[in-house]
Amino acid sequence: MLITVDQDNRAHEHIALRSMFAARKRVFVDLLKWDLPVLAGRFEVDQFDDPHATYLIVTDGAGEHLASARLLPTTRPAILDALFPHLVAGPVPRGEEIAEITRFCLSRDVNAAMRRPARDLLLTGLVEHALANGICSYTGVAEVSWFRQIERFGWDCRALGEPCIDGGRLLTALRIEIDAATPARLAAAGIGGNAVGALPAAAA
Repeated sequence: MLITVDQDNRAHEHIALRSMFAARKRVFVDLLKWDLPVLAGRFEVDQFDDPHATYLIVTDGAGEHLASARLLPTTRPAILDALFPHLVAGPVPRGEEIAEITRFCLSRDVNAAMRRPARDLLLTGLVEHALANGICSYTGVAEVSWFRQIERFGWDCRALGEPCIDGGRLLTALRIEIDAATPARLAAAGIGGNAVGALPAAAA
Protein backbone atom coordinates (compact mmCIF):
# COMPACT_ATOMS: atom_id res chain seq x y z
CA MET A 1 0.00 0.00 0.00
CA LEU A 2 0.99 3.63 -0.39
CA ILE A 3 0.86 5.97 2.59
CA THR A 4 1.53 9.67 2.92
CA VAL A 5 3.30 11.06 5.97
CA ASP A 6 3.35 14.82 6.48
CA GLN A 7 3.22 17.43 9.22
CA ASP A 8 -0.42 16.51 9.96
CA ASN A 9 0.30 12.91 10.94
CA ARG A 10 4.07 12.66 11.43
CA ALA A 11 3.73 12.85 15.22
CA HIS A 12 2.09 9.42 15.18
CA GLU A 13 4.21 6.29 15.47
CA HIS A 14 5.08 5.19 11.96
CA ILE A 15 6.80 1.86 11.35
CA ALA A 16 7.09 2.89 7.71
CA LEU A 17 8.88 6.15 8.52
CA ARG A 18 11.53 4.48 10.68
CA SER A 19 11.90 1.71 8.11
CA MET A 20 12.29 4.32 5.37
CA PHE A 21 15.09 6.17 7.16
CA ALA A 22 16.87 2.85 7.72
CA ALA A 23 16.44 1.91 4.04
CA ARG A 24 17.81 5.30 2.97
CA LYS A 25 20.92 4.66 5.06
CA ARG A 26 21.47 1.26 3.44
CA VAL A 27 21.00 2.67 -0.07
CA PHE A 28 22.52 6.14 -0.03
CA VAL A 29 25.26 5.72 2.60
CA ASP A 30 26.17 2.02 2.53
CA LEU A 31 25.64 1.29 -1.18
CA LEU A 32 26.15 4.60 -2.98
CA LYS A 33 28.68 5.99 -0.46
CA TRP A 34 27.09 9.44 -0.26
CA ASP A 35 28.49 11.61 2.52
CA LEU A 36 25.31 12.05 4.55
CA PRO A 37 24.51 12.33 8.26
CA VAL A 38 23.48 9.10 9.99
CA LEU A 39 21.43 9.09 13.18
CA ALA A 40 22.12 6.40 15.80
CA GLY A 41 24.19 4.52 13.23
CA ARG A 42 21.00 3.32 11.50
CA PHE A 43 18.98 6.15 9.99
CA GLU A 44 19.83 8.58 7.19
CA VAL A 45 18.26 11.87 8.25
CA ASP A 46 19.34 15.32 7.07
CA GLN A 47 18.35 18.95 7.63
CA PHE A 48 15.54 18.70 5.08
CA ASP A 49 13.72 16.00 7.08
CA ASP A 50 11.87 18.71 8.92
CA PRO A 51 8.15 19.18 9.60
CA HIS A 52 7.69 20.67 6.11
CA ALA A 53 8.74 17.46 4.32
CA THR A 54 6.14 15.07 2.91
CA TYR A 55 6.90 11.37 2.42
CA LEU A 56 5.22 8.96 0.04
CA ILE A 57 6.00 5.44 1.25
CA VAL A 58 5.09 2.11 -0.33
CA THR A 59 4.80 -0.53 2.39
CA ASP A 60 4.25 -4.26 2.67
CA GLY A 61 1.52 -5.89 4.75
CA ALA A 62 3.53 -5.39 7.94
CA GLY A 63 4.01 -1.68 7.31
CA GLU A 64 7.68 -2.03 6.35
CA HIS A 65 9.24 0.19 3.69
CA LEU A 66 9.46 -1.02 0.09
CA ALA A 67 9.91 2.27 -1.77
CA SER A 68 9.66 5.95 -0.96
CA ALA A 69 10.26 9.54 -1.98
CA ARG A 70 10.54 12.76 -0.04
CA LEU A 71 8.81 15.90 -1.29
CA LEU A 72 10.03 19.35 -0.28
CA PRO A 73 8.16 22.63 -0.80
CA THR A 74 10.10 25.00 -3.04
CA THR A 75 8.76 28.02 -1.19
CA ARG A 76 11.39 27.13 1.43
CA PRO A 77 15.09 26.22 1.07
CA ALA A 78 15.35 22.83 -0.65
CA ILE A 79 18.17 20.73 -2.08
CA LEU A 80 18.24 22.19 -5.59
CA ASP A 81 18.44 25.85 -4.61
CA ALA A 82 20.51 25.31 -1.44
CA LEU A 83 23.10 22.83 -2.73
CA PHE A 84 22.94 22.60 -6.52
CA PRO A 85 21.80 25.94 -8.03
CA HIS A 86 24.72 25.74 -10.48
CA LEU A 87 22.94 22.86 -12.24
CA VAL A 88 20.14 25.18 -13.39
CA ALA A 89 20.45 27.44 -16.42
CA GLY A 90 18.56 30.44 -15.06
CA PRO A 91 16.53 30.85 -11.88
CA VAL A 92 15.80 27.80 -9.77
CA PRO A 93 12.07 26.99 -10.14
CA ARG A 94 10.12 27.89 -7.01
CA GLY A 95 6.50 28.33 -6.12
CA GLU A 96 3.41 26.97 -4.41
CA GLU A 97 2.71 24.70 -7.41
CA ILE A 98 6.26 23.26 -7.54
CA ALA A 99 7.60 20.55 -5.22
CA GLU A 100 11.04 18.96 -5.17
CA ILE A 101 11.42 15.16 -5.29
CA THR A 102 14.34 13.91 -3.22
CA ARG A 103 15.56 10.58 -1.80
CA PHE A 104 13.74 8.34 -4.31
CA CYS A 105 14.54 5.04 -2.65
CA LEU A 106 13.86 1.37 -3.31
CA SER A 107 14.65 -0.91 -0.38
CA ARG A 108 17.63 -3.20 -0.90
CA ASP A 109 15.51 -5.94 0.68
CA VAL A 110 12.97 -5.84 -2.17
CA ASN A 111 13.23 -8.94 -4.32
CA ALA A 112 12.98 -8.92 -8.11
CA ALA A 113 9.28 -9.83 -8.14
CA MET A 114 8.37 -6.90 -5.87
CA ARG A 115 10.79 -4.25 -7.11
CA ARG A 116 8.95 -3.17 -10.27
CA PRO A 117 5.44 -3.10 -8.71
CA ALA A 118 6.74 -1.11 -5.71
CA ARG A 119 8.47 1.38 -8.01
CA ASP A 120 5.40 1.73 -10.23
CA LEU A 121 3.10 2.26 -7.24
CA LEU A 122 5.41 5.02 -6.01
CA LEU A 123 5.53 6.69 -9.43
CA THR A 124 1.76 6.65 -9.87
CA GLY A 125 1.41 7.83 -6.29
CA LEU A 126 3.63 10.82 -7.02
CA VAL A 127 1.40 11.78 -9.94
CA GLU A 128 -1.82 11.30 -7.95
CA HIS A 129 -0.39 13.31 -5.05
CA ALA A 130 0.49 16.16 -7.40
CA LEU A 131 -2.93 16.22 -9.03
CA ALA A 132 -4.69 16.11 -5.66
CA ASN A 133 -2.60 18.90 -4.13
CA GLY A 134 -2.30 21.45 -6.91
CA ILE A 135 1.29 20.56 -7.80
CA CYS A 136 2.00 21.25 -11.48
CA SER A 137 5.73 20.49 -11.50
CA TYR A 138 8.30 18.40 -9.68
CA THR A 139 11.96 19.38 -9.68
CA GLY A 140 14.95 17.35 -8.56
CA VAL A 141 18.61 16.46 -8.90
CA ALA A 142 19.72 13.12 -10.30
CA GLU A 143 22.76 11.35 -11.62
CA VAL A 144 22.57 11.40 -15.40
CA SER A 145 22.15 7.62 -15.63
CA TRP A 146 19.10 7.80 -13.34
CA PHE A 147 17.79 10.85 -15.19
CA ARG A 148 17.76 8.83 -18.43
CA GLN A 149 15.54 6.25 -16.71
CA ILE A 150 13.23 8.96 -15.35
CA GLU A 151 12.77 10.30 -18.88
CA ARG A 152 11.53 6.90 -20.04
CA PHE A 153 8.69 6.77 -17.50
CA GLY A 154 6.47 8.56 -20.01
CA TRP A 155 5.86 11.87 -18.31
CA ASP A 156 7.02 15.30 -19.53
CA CYS A 157 10.54 15.48 -18.12
CA ARG A 158 13.43 17.72 -19.12
CA ALA A 159 16.82 18.83 -17.86
CA LEU A 160 17.11 22.33 -16.42
CA GLY A 161 20.74 22.78 -17.45
CA GLU A 162 23.87 21.03 -18.60
CA PRO A 163 25.13 18.04 -16.58
CA CYS A 164 27.94 18.85 -14.18
CA ILE A 165 30.46 16.83 -12.20
CA ASP A 166 29.79 17.39 -8.50
CA GLY A 167 31.38 15.31 -5.77
CA GLY A 168 32.61 12.82 -8.35
CA ARG A 169 29.10 12.27 -9.75
CA LEU A 170 27.68 13.50 -13.07
CA LEU A 171 24.52 15.29 -12.00
CA THR A 172 21.69 17.09 -13.73
CA ALA A 173 18.75 19.15 -12.49
CA LEU A 174 15.36 18.16 -13.83
CA ARG A 175 11.77 19.27 -14.01
CA ILE A 176 8.70 17.05 -14.48
CA GLU A 177 5.43 18.63 -15.59
CA ILE A 178 2.27 17.05 -14.19
CA ASP A 179 -1.20 17.47 -15.70
CA ALA A 180 -4.40 15.50 -16.16
CA ALA A 181 -2.88 13.55 -19.07
CA THR A 182 0.16 12.37 -17.09
CA PRO A 183 -1.41 9.16 -15.70
CA ALA A 184 -2.24 8.04 -19.24
CA ARG A 185 1.30 8.83 -20.38
CA LEU A 186 2.74 6.67 -17.61
CA ALA A 187 0.30 3.87 -18.42
CA ALA A 188 1.32 4.02 -22.08
CA ALA A 189 4.94 3.60 -20.98
CA GLY A 190 3.98 0.53 -18.93
CA ILE A 191 3.98 2.26 -15.54
CA GLY A 192 1.17 1.44 -13.12
CA GLY A 193 -1.72 -0.69 -14.18
CA ASN A 194 -1.52 -3.74 -11.89
CA ALA A 195 1.10 -2.26 -9.54
CA VAL A 196 -1.14 -2.42 -6.47
CA GLY A 197 -2.39 -5.93 -7.11
CA ALA A 198 1.11 -7.19 -7.85
CA LEU A 199 2.35 -6.39 -4.34
CA PRO A 200 2.14 -9.35 -1.95
CA ALA A 201 0.28 -9.06 1.32
CA ALA A 202 3.55 -9.18 3.26
CA ALA A 203 7.23 -8.97 2.44
CA ALA A 204 9.37 -12.08 2.62
